[in-house]
Amino acid sequence: MFKSLTIRAENLAFLASLLLLALYNFPLWRHVAAIVPADISGLALRLTFGVMVLAIFNFVLVLLSFRWVIKPVLMALLLISSGVTYFMSQYGVMIDANMLRNVVETDPGEVQGLLSLKLALCILFLGILPCWLLWKLPVRHQPLRRALPRKMLIACASLAVLGGTALTNYQGLASLFRNHHELRLLVVPSNYLYASFGYAREQLAVAKEPLRQIGTDARKAPAWQDHPRKSLTVLVIGESARAENFGLLGYDRDTTPLLRKQPGVIAFGNVRSCGTDTAVSVPCMFSNMTRSNYDAARARGQEGLLDVLKHAGLSVTWRDNQSGCKGTCDRVTQENLDRQNDPTLCGSGECHDEILLQNLQAYIDQLEDDAVLVLHQMGSHGPEYAKRYPKRFEKFTPVCASNALNDCSRESIVNAYDNTLVYTDYLLSSLIDLLRQNQDELDSAMLYLSDHGESLGEYNLFLHGTPYLLAPAQQKHVPMLSWFSEGYRQSFAVDTGCLAAGRDKPLSHDNFFHSVLGLLQIRTDEYQPDLDLFATCRTHATVASQ
Repeated sequence: MFKSLTIRAENLAFLASLLLLALYNFPLWRHVAAIVPADISGLALRLTFGVMVLAIFNFVLVLLSFRWVIKPVLMALLLISSGVTYFMSQYGVMIDANMLRNVVETDPGEVQGLLSLKLALCILFLGILPCWLLWKLPVRHQPLRRALPRKMLIACASLAVLGGTALTNYQGLASLFRNHHELRLLVVPSNYLYASFGYAREQLAVAKEPLRQIGTDARKAPAWQDHPRKSLTVLVIGESARAENFGLLGYDRDTTPLLRKQPGVIAFGNVRSCGTDTAVSVPCMFSNMTRSNYDAARARGQEGLLDVLKHAGLSVTWRDNQSGCKGTCDRVTQENLDRQNDPTLCGSGECHDEILLQNLQAYIDQLEDDAVLVLHQMGSHGPEYAKRYPKRFEKFTPVCASNALNDCSRESIVNAYDNTLVYTDYLLSSLIDLLRQNQDELDSAMLYLSDHGESLGEYNLFLHGTPYLLAPAQQKHVPMLSWFSEGYRQSFAVDTGCLAAGRDKPLSHDNFFHSVLGLLQIRTDEYQPDLDLFATCRTHATVASQ
């Protein structure tokens, strides 16, 4: 059957270009339909845009249409594109270097949470089956001396079509590209290919440079000498918690009933994240860089907040119930708890966040130095929100129990998500209770901050990771909380009344690095007092920069 369907290599390149455009770019065409009107001029603009993308695809593929090259390249593109198309269609994600970094740095547990029958069928029909047909299809190749001029002629013709088409509707295309930069992140496969090159370039840059130390001059301020007891500062890094659904911040559902009753909890209501995914936000918030000048390769190649605290003589430990610290804890004590065998808290390949508090009293009892403890939550990580909390915390029903969110009603998705915040409320309240029980022997504090927010169907977006400039507020507006024991407030000169009065002032992850240094009164040239949210709320003049 296939022998009678022999095809020229150049014709195969054009057919593959057409198939990629038509079958693997549904999210692109859905978006174009949403932003370009369906009148005559709008339909002409859509057609012009499609012809231009087709010409670009054909130009590239025809230059690769050589024996031993074209089939492996196309098979790889079809397989990868089938999976990318599924996730873009299912969750509304866009593909850039940050999204690719998030994918590469995820763990098997998170990958398992994304697997579904719909994904398998998509890869089967858009990936495996086309690859099998392509493998069986005989392709006619000419000798190189005859094939090369023909390929170059077709490539030049593709460029001519690209240029001519652009000129026919230049004004409309210019407006489209100027106002909708997101289009390049929706074109499969160029989006993930470009992202791959960017990520590879970043990794090479990191590999070339030795680790750069920062804050080696860090030391405790003289006021530490007056501290009569050891101190423990707990930094809780939330996951995918968005401020919009936080009860303490005005949500119409009380997703934080226990924290609401906790004396001394301050909720900051105007905080923005550095990124929209963990692989960006966590390294950014622990770095000395702000979002405007953040560079992932530079962050990977230098020390961060935890290293500076260690230089100052503090004991630093990172407890993780997620996919790791993204390089921020590489040089401090680490405890990975997400694969424990606790029969109560762990199951289905992951543990609930209460595992972070397990044996915490024993940890406190054996403390010999002033310490900083980081707890990294699984939190509200999607899409399987219903797996993030024990059944007894299912306050809002019905819930979506599937990772294929398009199969669920928005109400059930929001219900499941809100239940994850109810569980986070319990976790944080339990932590505060434990710290309060030890306040006669230990000065303690808790600072909670989510890494990024989450989309729950707004603008047809789900999960997170949308490029920052295009991301909705739900992915960037995050909750932050603080709590201090009485001894800690006195020892570290924290004016909680002042903090509460300024809880609505604009803050971001930019403040985290310097606020922790300021809170702990660590002297170092890396400290910037204007980014320290505690700087204006000290009960005496001792500051980190003295």
